[in-house]
Amino acid sequence: MAGHIFGRSSIGHLPVARSGDGCYIIDASGKRYLDGSGGAAVSCLGHSDSGVRAALHAQLDKLAFAHTGFFTTDAAEALADTLVAHAPAGLDRVYLVSGGSEAVEAALKLARQYFVEIRQPDRHRVIARRQSYHGNTLGALAAGGNAWRRAPFAPLLANTTHIAPCYEYRDRHDGETTEAYGLRAADALETEIQRLGPDSVMAFIAEPVVGATMGAVPAVSGYLQRIREICDRHGILLVLDEVMCGMGRTGHLFASAEDGIAPDILCIAKGLGAGYQPVGAMLASGRIHAAIAAGSGFFQHGHTYMGHAMASAGAKAVLDAILSRDLLTRVRLMGERLDDALRSALGQHPHVGDIRGRGLFRGIELVADRDTRAPFDPARKLHARIKAMAFDEGLICYPMGGTIDGQRGDHILLAPPFIIEDAQIDELVTKLAKALCRALAE
Repeated sequence: MAGHIFGRSSIGHLPVARSGDGCYIIDASGKRYLDGSGGAAVSCLGHSDSGVRAALHAQLDKLAFAHTGFFTTDAAEALADTLVAHAPAGLDRVYLVSGGSEAVEAALKLARQYFVEIRQPDRHRVIARRQSYHGNTLGALAAGGNAWRRAPFAPLLANTTHIAPCYEYRDRHDGETTEAYGLRAADALETEIQRLGPDSVMAFIAEPVVGATMGAVPAVSGYLQRIREICDRHGILLVLDEVMCGMGRTGHLFASAEDGIAPDILCIAKGLGAGYQPVGAMLASGRIHAAIAAGSGFFQHGHTYMGHAMASAGAKAVLDAILSRDLLTRVRLMGERLDDALRSALGQHPHVGDIRGRGLFRGIELVADRDTRAPFDPARKLHARIKAMAFDEGLICYPMGGTIDGQRGDHILLAPPFIIEDAQIDELVTKLAKALCRALAE
């Protein structure tokens, strides 16, 4: 379809999505696509959830929008109450925005203002990790560690330093235990803090399970606990980005629950609204909120559509569905089913180096050689070929390149709806294996 949309790419034309049916999107020609990645780990309830639609209709009949400079709303208050009731210990306040990048921007600005309020204005530095992704607005992009995404905008980005990710498949030494590797990887934060000067660092930000840029790479046991200890030792705020991996995606409402820690600030989006409305949230500790309240009294930040009543009502309905239908248990069970199916079909494939993830958040790293773990030549653009072949087969998945360092490496990210059935897992894996075979044959 030719039109006036400024799309993500000016190359080629996209089919028109006309309707949704559970785990499927149907285009204008009637072709059905199994949504094996939830778009970008968004559509956790599929594309036709009657409960969420009903909640949105009911809210629209009452009130669509009220600016937060003048009002709060029942919908926003109810959503915040539900989030705090299930959040990691200490997270007591919810700042509602329209997406993940906005949530990260708010987190970074709140971290800075917190230290200004408590009279530690020299703290301004952010430490993040290479191959992280925290969003596309300038502050979030600066925090992110993906070289390809950052490169064109580097002159505009705030100075952020990056340490190595927790990447067991490539970085754990032969003979090194997983636990020892996790502690060694975490101690890179201590080294960087000392290099910068502890009194200059305000925050460390990380994804508990790295999504788009690395393909569902979880922190190993003990890693985040050591990170928490290091942050506490130096009075640094720990910011966790659960925009992609949170809201049930890994089998816990908050992904960091599996790691047994609580951050000072936490960012969520994507699965929070399940695609039914644009929504995100930053959760902050009561301690941080109290410092703002006792100081200037206001957070020097804001967006027109923050706390939007329709978005809040939709997100509350999504949370209610996840919790009342016991979908967290289902995610863990179906995640194991998906992992088993992937390993059965691809575990011995000569070009599959690693299959990893948690819950219904799974990644497949592709290699030219399994023994050496050498990646494919980036010029081959294998990830793009797989995406195109899978789409042709009627499967939506999320392949990306630059897995290793922003340039080299290919992976496939899978994040299907929580309502996926056994037969659909079989369909997903069958179509993915066929697409991989076709892409490698080219």
